[in-house]
Amino acid sequence: MSQDAIFTSKRVLLSSASEVGPATIYVSQGKVARIEPEYLPAGATIDAGSKLLMAGVVDSHVHINQPGRTQWEGVVTASHAAASGGVTTIIDMPLNCIPSTVTVPAYEQKRTSFAGGMWVDVGTWGGVVPGNASSLVPMLAEGARGFKCFLCDSGVDEFPPVNEEQLRLAMAELQREQGMLMFHAEMETGATVNAAEDPTDYATFLNSRPPAMEVKAIDLVVKVCREFGTVPCHIVHLSAADALPAIRAAKAEGLPLTVETCFHYLTITAEEVPTCSTEYKCCPPIRGQSNRDLLWEAVLDGTIDFVVSDHSPCTPDLKLHPCCGGKIAHGATEGDFVSAWGGIASVGIGLPLLWTEGKRRGLGLQDVARLVCERTAKHAGLSDRKGRIAIGLDADFVVWDPEENNRIDAEKLHFRNKLTPYHERTCQGLIHRTIVRGTAVYDISQINDNDTWESGFSRVAHGQWLDSAISRRD
Repeated sequence: MSQDAIFTSKRVLLSSASEVGPATIYVSQGKVARIEPEYLPAGATIDAGSKLLMAGVVDSHVHINQPGRTQWEGVVTASHAAASGGVTTIIDMPLNCIPSTVTVPAYEQKRTSFAGGMWVDVGTWGGVVPGNASSLVPMLAEGARGFKCFLCDSGVDEFPPVNEEQLRLAMAELQREQGMLMFHAEMETGATVNAAEDPTDYATFLNSRPPAMEVKAIDLVVKVCREFGTVPCHIVHLSAADALPAIRAAKAEGLPLTVETCFHYLTITAEEVPTCSTEYKCCPPIRGQSNRDLLWEAVLDGTIDFVVSDHSPCTPDLKLHPCCGGKIAHGATEGDFVSAWGGIASVGIGLPLLWTEGKRRGLGLQDVARLVCERTAKHAGLSDRKGRIAIGLDADFVVWDPEENNRIDAEKLHFRNKLTPYHERTCQGLIHRTIVRGTAVYDISQINDNDTWESGFSRVAHGQWLDSAISRRD
């Protein structure tokens, strides 16, 4: 059998169902061709030694914002950031780009704009907005992985929310092909900002987005999921632990419902958010310590299916951040949590964040593979290609050291706008190499501090657009 590359390590994790042990992986034409359960360094393309080699991370919730808002983020910077963190596949969200990905022409425009700029493999979700129900099945056929809708204001005019009637029209269309619908699950409950409270105090914003907003929306999601039966439904970025009883009951009933949460909800608490530090703002919001503990219980018992970044950056002026040095909109208040854009910048730094916090709570490496590789790949309709190391699957790997300290320096991160709540956080787990379909796209040993920002990366973009239509029948 011909082979293009050989990867070996004393510590290899093939899947969440396997033990860590020595292995040598033979790759041909970008696929895993053979696996030997031995450490065989002679002739290896990459000898990882005692570092852990496992499947590349699949981040199924990333806002790339291209075309239209590339000053916020673009495919080159987003995919560089992903590669530097062991992420080999990212799935883009349909909003914050212009046009929003809600029609076949918009899907094609995004795919064309990404050409030549992908250092990792990339696909996209489509969107459900009022009036586009007839576009959904054609978008599935074109290659959209599934669809996302909002049950409240999205924050951008191009992507309005749907009401219950519009939601049912969309689900009736998706029922024809078992296309998945994902929900930003917040609904208005009458909660408002207390004008007497300081908007630069995080509690002022947090109190305006109570858990009841998520509970109300998730009750509706469960209702329509039960009504349409064969339409897989997914709750994105669960923040409120108050909704977990309804989710557990729906799963016990056998409804086709899945749930994700994000690295920030598992690693940050409301109590630690400093005044004016709008880099911590997102919707739904980061909540308190007791809420985080309950989310972790749900992660560990399987109620929450997987963990993603929800990387959603913008320019610092839209964050109304003090780092702008006064260069914010006229009349805006510096450090105003209520008015600032909501979104956490974190693509490519989730693996060490999850591992550091999780292992304190009993999380094992097999759990990591399940939460950020296997289940995210299945969610995006890619389990026949990605998420595990197995014969016939894409040779997507990350080589990392789970014991090595890693201090996050915002200036050394690769996404476009460096404002992140993780600056100067120390984690355990350092990514050394990232391999996409058998080709190394990132190598920490090649970083030269005197070189350009692209130092450490392959000089050629090896990522591909994931254009095969989704199948929900696996």
